[in-house]
Amino acid sequence: MPSPENPSGTASHQPQLSPEERHASANALLGTSKVGRLRLGSRDSERASRAWWDADAEDYHRTHGEFLGVDSAAGEFVWCPEGLHEGDVHLLGDIVGRDVLEIGCGSAPCARWLAEHGAHPVGLDISMAMLERGLTAMDATDTPPERRVPLVQAGAENLPFADGSFDVVCSAFGAVPFVADSAQVMREVARVLRPGGRWVFSVNHPMRWIFPDDPTEKGLVAMFPYFDRTPYVELDDSGTATYVEHHRTIGDRVRELVGAGLEVYDIIEPEWPEHLDREWGQWSPLRGEYFPGTAIFCSRKPG
Repeated sequence: MPSPENPSGTASHQPQLSPEERHASANALLGTSKVGRLRLGSRDSERASRAWWDADAEDYHRTHGEFLGVDSAAGEFVWCPEGLHEGDVHLLGDIVGRDVLEIGCGSAPCARWLAEHGAHPVGLDISMAMLERGLTAMDATDTPPERRVPLVQAGAENLPFADGSFDVVCSAFGAVPFVADSAQVMREVARVLRPGGRWVFSVNHPMRWIFPDDPTEKGLVAMFPYFDRTPYVELDDSGTATYVEHHRTIGDRVRELVGAGLEVYDIIEPEWPEHLDREWGQWSPLRGEYFPGTAIFCSRKPG
């Protein structure tokens, strides 16, 4: 997750990223040298995200793979750093026999968990390195053919599926915060959903945008404008974006969903569980006591 240093400045006036920063390997590989706020369109955002997640895949899984159940035989469906599990909360409803699309699946532990529990999932991600990690996990655990999850490399703004292909679409911190036109993602999801189908996705809570990404007391001080939608961007020396994250308010998300013809029936803000002492980037027990780190938007297609 990003750490905006100076949201009011231009990219050329941002401080340099230190080698000790999280994701140092990806930053070194991509030549990331500065950060800032810069408007990017869909093409540049997609290029940056593909490069970033390919470069960061190994470190990401080394850090978070166990928590996410990446290498477990049946996968796991963890919605957020607070540890909310689909097996406990059933946000997707009855999945048995349902066609499910996971957008931004990464190495697809969620999709593999869905397959293990009777769904017919498809995983989609922009990063080939992340998808290959999912294939490796299925190979290593001898996943039987009937539970192997088809994986598709594509961006979320143009889903390569026919109208009405799925009963459920889901995303656990995948794709939505990283695309320039998230309203287009909502329209695409509405298109591929069957009538009555659900679209449930989790993202970092929009109010987190106003705080620095710091798990300590420094991360409790509001510093950045909530209403500034200018994306957070990391760049190399030539000015090419190597990472991008887009911000939308709670109201923006609701309007995107409603504008796509979907009905919003819940917004879940998970509380930090008492037993969880794990830090994940900006998420920590300290910050979790004061404000939510995750928002889960639940919607359905009428009919």
